Amino acid sequence: MAFEQLVFRYDRQVLSIAAKYTNNHDDAKDIYQEVFLRVYKSLKNFESRSEFSTWLFRITTNVCITYHTNKQKRTHYSLDNEWENNEGETMSFSDVIEGGDSTDQQAINSEIAEHIHEAVNTLSPQQKMVFNLRHYHGYKLKEISTMMNCTEGTVKKYLFTAVRRLRDQLKDIKE
Repeated sequence: MAFEQLVFRYDRQVLSIAAKYTNNHDDAKDIYQEVFLRVYKSLKNFESRSEFSTWLFRITTNVCITYHTNKQKRTHYSLDNEWENNEGETMSFSDVIEGGDSTDQQAINSEIAEHIHEAVNTLSPQQKMVFNLRHYHGYKLKEISTMMNCTEGTVKKYLFTAVRRLRDQLKDIKE
């Protein structure tokens, strides 16, 4: 019963982190299941030296990074791949770019989104995780360092390198 309450309390956050990291709803579900399976198996070993959420998010980041290294890189990403935003709403890039724009503008936006998607996926697993946790989930550097079990300086280096690489890769994109 207590485990069910933990799952209910944190399931959206874990799924959101996984979905943003993978950009694939099915992969995110796989990660979600793996995270809670590991939590269930390791719950008896949890020591209250840190908050449960910190421990859980550390497991989540580790599973995401491991999943990435074990999965072959995708060559095509659909703009219809879904993720869950911080408010719990399911979104896709096609949802974000739809609106009152002309068809030409939607095509341009779609192309830009695809370039951004591809650029983010060229980052190392650690850089991608730090970038996503910081910019899509709003975590502070100190929180990320705790989740990833590394120093704040290491997190800053990952983030700096990720942003620099993204700028270099995306500098030729014009609206």
